Amino acid sequence: MFAPKNILVPTDFSKYADAALKIAVDMAVTYDANIYLLHAIDNTISRKSIDYGIRYEEIKQLEENSIVASTERLKKQAAAIIKNDKIKVVFDTKLGDPAERILKEQKAKKVDLIVIASHGKSGIVRYLMGSVATKITKSAKCPVMLVKL
Repeated sequence: MFAPKNILVPTDFSKYADAALKIAVDMAVTYDANIYLLHAIDNTISRKSIDYGIRYEEIKQLEENSIVASTERLKKQAAAIIKNDKIKVVFDTKLGDPAERILKEQKAKKVDLIVIASHGKSGIVRYLMGSVATKITKSAKCPVMLVKL
């Protein structure tokens, strides 16, 4: 029987990600697993904004502000989980392509399950943009649980 010990939960702080986190917490309690909560800040826009005359220092300040704000949100989520369920939660905010950061974190933390939300985009939007969840499902080296609302 599959009993994960290290569960990675990427979050974008949406209601979809909150639903995935709730399922991951239930699994962590059941299997006495650790939760790794990750928020990846996509820096594609900031890399391209230099082309539009925005100063590097301003971009860096925006990125730093985003990291601080995201880390605070993760800290609150982790505190709520630990308080209610007495499980180990590690959280981090990373800058970069979300799919790449999630896959790197999976390898670094020896994650044996990724629980990720799907926003349910379909049609041409999904075809043109792809999705982080789709990329993770295709490339992860461990099982992936896709949570849909």
